[in-house]
Amino acid sequence: MSALLEVRELGKVYRRFPNELWRIVSWFSPVAPVAETWVLRDIGFDIAAGEAVGIVGQNGAGKSTLLKMITGTLVPSEGYVRTRGRIAAILELGMGFNGELTGRQNVLHSAGLMGFGRADISAAMDDIEAFAEIGDYFDKPMRVYSSGMQMRVAFSVATAFRPDILIVDEALSVGDAYFQHKSFDRIREFQRLGTSLLIVSHDKAAIQSLCDRAILLEKGRVLQDGPPQDVMDYYNALIAQKENDNVEIKPLETGQIQTRSGSGEARIERVSLHGENGAAIDVADVGQPVELQVAVSIHAPLAELVLGYKLKDRVGQDVFGTNTWHTHQVERDVAAGERLIYRLRFDANLGPGSYSVSLSLHSGDTHLSHNYQWVDHALVFQMINAEKDFFLGSSWVMPVIQCQRHGAPYPASNESA
Repeated sequence: MSALLEVRELGKVYRRFPNELWRIVSWFSPVAPVAETWVLRDIGFDIAAGEAVGIVGQNGAGKSTLLKMITGTLVPSEGYVRTRGRIAAILELGMGFNGELTGRQNVLHSAGLMGFGRADISAAMDDIEAFAEIGDYFDKPMRVYSSGMQMRVAFSVATAFRPDILIVDEALSVGDAYFQHKSFDRIREFQRLGTSLLIVSHDKAAIQSLCDRAILLEKGRVLQDGPPQDVMDYYNALIAQKENDNVEIKPLETGQIQTRSGSGEARIERVSLHGENGAAIDVADVGQPVELQVAVSIHAPLAELVLGYKLKDRVGQDVFGTNTWHTHQVERDVAAGERLIYRLRFDANLGPGSYSVSLSLHSGDTHLSHNYQWVDHALVFQMINAEKDFFLGSSWVMPVIQCQRHGAPYPASNESA
């Protein structure tokens, strides 16, 4: 089946001329501008039916410009966008809304611009109002709405009719946690029914849980297009990158992509997982006490050194992470040539499956301060359930369950039995 969305050699440039007359002349004959600024250049990708693609990148990378050209609100300078089916988009918050109109009136207006007739909109109005859950505010002017209430109405009307392609910018980030969960549930349901998704977000968890692949934009160009976990690892390295940092990407024997970055004053030399008897292991049982050993070499004098570690599941979702800044175990005045051995002991209360360890060496509370080294997939290990009762999920947090049976109906009061 052909792609629902095709983007080919797409580019957007803004040109500056000496004055407006020269700009008008440029419409009819070639005139050299004073300056050109390319926001996007040579962008190309496809999205198939039912596929979900995340767009990530630092501020100014061109993400919002790309979405505007795909939705037709901005004209490309070069290349083209071809779509099949109906597109629903939630871009800038409040875009297309009139603050003097009520939420209900704005729904009529917005859905009308989307091409739906009045009868269809009226039939869907109750569902839109119910999904937005803003109560009496639905019939009040939108100028009195909070940003979260505007987002609720925008999402509700954009998804009232299932689109072939749903495009979502950062708008969902302003909603409360309850509505975000509700919105993502609707997005997942649309995906199951065949809707393609294009989402821009800085939320790593959202990209990795919703998307089949991710595209990283950097300075207006596609830097990487691949599995969300690999792309987000590389994106994380770019955020921390300084002038003297290096970013290295290499494939592992497992088929995963390892990202390393950092300036190199401190380096991770060896990583291993050990059981209670001290032997190195690559398979652990649920709840088993283990020790993670990290050998570090120092290549320049450091005022302070912090070790960070993070466990991730097989799809790259964070399971747990901390660092020695937060545990109040910062190493200070470390000399060049020193070697350090970190031992991290914990009970592997993890569900069955594959897990990876990411490690960082830095100063301060995050690796964004001075990133000496960051290594993703520094270690991969398996968890099995050999002794515990069956359970689901990535964490073993077995409760103590109690139940009291009563012959009479359960009391209506809030008092405990």
